[in-house]
Amino acid sequence: MKSRINLFFFVDFLLILASCGTSKSIRHLPDVTNYNVTKPVVTKQSDSIFVSGKNSLLKNKQGLWELYVEGDPLQIGLTTGALSDSLLKKQEQIFFSKIKDLIPSKFEQKMLRYFLKWYNRKLYSNVTPEYQSEIYGVSQYTSLDFDNIAPQYQRSLYLHAAHDIGHALQDLALVGCSSFAAWGEKSENGNLILGRNFDFYVNDAFAENKIVAFINPKEGYKFMMVTWPGMIGAVSGMNQEGLTVTINASKSKIPMIAKTPISILTREILQHAQNIDEAIAIAKKREVFVSESIMVGSAHDNKAVIIEVSPKKMDIYDVPNSNQLICSNHFQGEDLKNEKRNQLQIANSHSEYRMERMEELFAESPKINPEIASEILRNKEGLQNISLGYGNEKALNQLMAHHGIIFKPKEKLVWVSANPYQLGEFVCYNLDSIFKERKTNQVISFQQENLNIAKDPFLKTIAYQNYQKFRIKDDKIDLYLDKKEIINKEFIQNYQSLNPDYWVVYYKAGLYFYQKKEYLLARTNFEKALTKEIATVPDKAKIEKYLKKLKRKLQ
Repeated sequence: MKSRINLFFFVDFLLILASCGTSKSIRHLPDVTNYNVTKPVVTKQSDSIFVSGKNSLLKNKQGLWELYVEGDPLQIGLTTGALSDSLLKKQEQIFFSKIKDLIPSKFEQKMLRYFLKWYNRKLYSNVTPEYQSEIYGVSQYTSLDFDNIAPQYQRSLYLHAAHDIGHALQDLALVGCSSFAAWGEKSENGNLILGRNFDFYVNDAFAENKIVAFINPKEGYKFMMVTWPGMIGAVSGMNQEGLTVTINASKSKIPMIAKTPISILTREILQHAQNIDEAIAIAKKREVFVSESIMVGSAHDNKAVIIEVSPKKMDIYDVPNSNQLICSNHFQGEDLKNEKRNQLQIANSHSEYRMERMEELFAESPKINPEIASEILRNKEGLQNISLGYGNEKALNQLMAHHGIIFKPKEKLVWVSANPYQLGEFVCYNLDSIFKERKTNQVISFQQENLNIAKDPFLKTIAYQNYQKFRIKDDKIDLYLDKKEIINKEFIQNYQSLNPDYWVVYYKAGLYFYQKKEYLLARTNFEKALTKEIATVPDKAKIEKYLKKLKRKLQ
């Protein structure tokens, strides 16, 4: 009875929170009266080509969608939404279905909606009118099926803070990204080169419709970015001045209110900065609510730095006596590196391990070029080339990346990986040629095919086929464990044989046998897991804790 009373108090508290200060944010709409409010007319030339005036959306032969849009913020939003209409509705369905899978309880879903309304109550005031207008334009093409969560515009705004909210509230390891830069003596021709894996994973379907967007705004610099339907923020991109941005999540405190989403800050840098100093000046103007490392590369400066931001501090990590810069998921600058959360991140996560692996691969490669950069991004082995098992978070290539990307800012060249992960062909684009005056209505792929980097040979191996089978069985074993069902021992043997160097296959088998009180088999599997390269210190501690319990049970 007491627990039910506490629950009712909790619900009442959430309802009060949801009503406090949220009514204005729910009603808020951006002022778009100074923009062209005409909705674009889209011509469908085929299932993979959509055109609206000079604007277009094309699916290339590698499966990447290439988007070109121009105009004022509202027109960019409306045109993007109109061109990608069906993709946008599908992406929303994928995302909210994932939320439903994670939170199956309708009551808990309702509480989450109340919480989001309250938590995001000041979000609109931390997004500039320019980007509010663009988001509003895109939102006009979102599905009405999810209006119970929030109205179209507010829901689209919330989604731009989804990464930040998940990261802040649960320290979710959804983004375990790795990035690097080389210039001077460390790059093939002395010019800056950068590479990064964006290891953001919702599910396979979420990454199916990657968009390589080329944006020609009325104000600011023309730029490209890799995104997905409905997302106007920048996670990886380069502008016409050869300035690049990529983001890597770091450890965060839990804030009490949403502020500027990181991807909106990086979009502003991408659109309005031409060099490192201008990028830093923009970052200083905005308040963020999570900790993040923003790697900024600049053709003008022929180098890269990391802008390290947290809710309370900002630092610039520069390497004046070096010609390489490496970043994973912890801070390196003097102002933030010694903070307790950051030190715990270094000690307990796989961030330091991936950084050391990048340093090791850099040492083996005297001069970084696009092909070598792609090999580093695709690397699946651990330190000293040990086998980690496929999908291990200690690997640079965790076989889950939304995309891999390589930049050569001076040459205005960028390579974007096609599916799956960063294993598909790296498709090359030249910003100078793309943003030249468009003199033809013929819509063809923007890629520089002669500069593309071939698919990873790993795709043709039995090991890759086995990994795909492993992922199916891995999902199944999770269901069996959750429902405490009986698992055929042949299933377990086959599951482990598909990915034998991965600690997880022995850990999950150990959990199953522990559930079924087959303690000797549980101990054997937990001990086997400890012989493998375990992703994090807490993961290892969990296994050791089970072994201590088993020791008592087997006495």
